[in-house]
Amino acid sequence: MTALTLKPAGAPGPRADAIVIGVAKAGTGPVVAPGAEAVDQAYDGGLAGVLTTLGASGAEGELTKLPAPAGVDAPLVVAVGLGAEPEADAGYDAEALRRAAGVAARGLSGTKKASFALPVDGPGALAAIAEGVLLGAYAFDAYKESPKDEKAKNDGAPLGEAVLLGGEEGEAGFQAAVDRATAIGEELNRARDLVNTPPNDLDPEAFAAIAQAAADEHGLTIEVLDEQALKDGGYGGILGVGGGSASTPRLVKLAYKHPEAEKHLAYVGKGITYDSGGISLKPAGHNETMKCDMAGAAAVFAAVVAAARLGLKVEVTGWLALAENMPSGSATRPGDVLRMYSGKTVEVLNTDAEGRLVLADALWAASAEEPDAIVDVATLTGAMMLALGSRTFGVMANDDAFRTAVHEAAEETGEPAWQMPLPAHLRKGMDSPVADIANMGERMGGGLVAGLFLREFVGEGITWAHLDIAGPAFNDGGAFGYTPKGGTGTAVRTLVRLAEQAADGDLG
Repeated sequence: MTALTLKPAGAPGPRADAIVIGVAKAGTGPVVAPGAEAVDQAYDGGLAGVLTTLGASGAEGELTKLPAPAGVDAPLVVAVGLGAEPEADAGYDAEALRRAAGVAARGLSGTKKASFALPVDGPGALAAIAEGVLLGAYAFDAYKESPKDEKAKNDGAPLGEAVLLGGEEGEAGFQAAVDRATAIGEELNRARDLVNTPPNDLDPEAFAAIAQAAADEHGLTIEVLDEQALKDGGYGGILGVGGGSASTPRLVKLAYKHPEAEKHLAYVGKGITYDSGGISLKPAGHNETMKCDMAGAAAVFAAVVAAARLGLKVEVTGWLALAENMPSGSATRPGDVLRMYSGKTVEVLNTDAEGRLVLADALWAASAEEPDAIVDVATLTGAMMLALGSRTFGVMANDDAFRTAVHEAAEETGEPAWQMPLPAHLRKGMDSPVADIANMGERMGGGLVAGLFLREFVGEGITWAHLDIAGPAFNDGGAFGYTPKGGTGTAVRTLVRLAEQAADGDLG
């Protein structure tokens, strides 16, 4: 993990291997952003002209490297695009700073130390830069043979240390912002690690063991229900999904409670450690990345640990519904009827609609504790990807105000989201002639149908929201901003922000 060091702007510091500056896009060409005055001065005020000659425009995501002149405490200047220059008296958007820092950090792979002289007009901007650095520098190389050549080994390593230039000497708010970004960044990257881990090494039992270790480290309470405990408790949904696998399912309850907590949030995560589709087997080309089907549980796990590390004055309970969905002689068949933990029966029409089954049991378990609100997170439907694409998750809820609050929290943290409805007329499509409800309904609006199914298993009177993160949970394409290829850790920041709001008493 990249180490972060905070230095006041203009303060002398140890020489770095590179210095990162911001460049904005203006009508007349690239404009050097605030924070880079000393670097611009070393170019005799002509840095913008040099960048123009090199073809830089200041567009978002653009990276330009150039040798530093005398007077700069680094041999390399890295100019990163911030996008459009803000209007007078308006600061740079936090997400623009976050993305720019991420692009620069990724571009400095193999570098031991870099200074970041991006625009800082307060603790919020500094926090965004710190987050961007930690998330952009992420790399998952646990399964790659370590290069024997020392240079090759260093070249592939993440940025070692980032010196953040900004803030005022002795100003506690700036250090607190960096500390918050560090806790969130480290836990979000842990969620990415979980998503990227091959399913032969991350089955439900292994995931539960990782949660146990985190609970021991951070003083969390934990309860792990194994297969026998799930049978004794009547968790038919989780057992039905996990029944076809040699790896037995688990339900993990991971809880953090501050002594002064007045609000209780329950987070429920879908944790299908590998999804073959079961008897309704996925076709070739659709199952190669299905190790990511536990991204919801990874996000919930990371958010609970982050809340504990931040010492938030709130109670947060995470429910990780863990199973592996495989075809075998003991697998659930299309046409089977499962009796869920709630007592409701479900006719399984498609075993590849399994996430809603494990979530249903966990939602009912979470409801029994009567929290102030429940948020579930799941890579649930391909339909949501068709609706919103690969970078935006859908938000559904049984309360309009809460749906809006969740959406606003997501946007505030830099996680694109969109509010989606739960049309009542789609419920009829899940009527079953043999059970209380079927796990499938109308094909059109399938993401909304899944949300309606989940709502059936939320306790009466409990505020609830559902995040369908099927699109942004795993990045199949190239890295962008601070988002790597592979697991992204999406929803972690939204869940942490909701916990902060609950701690402050202003949750929607």
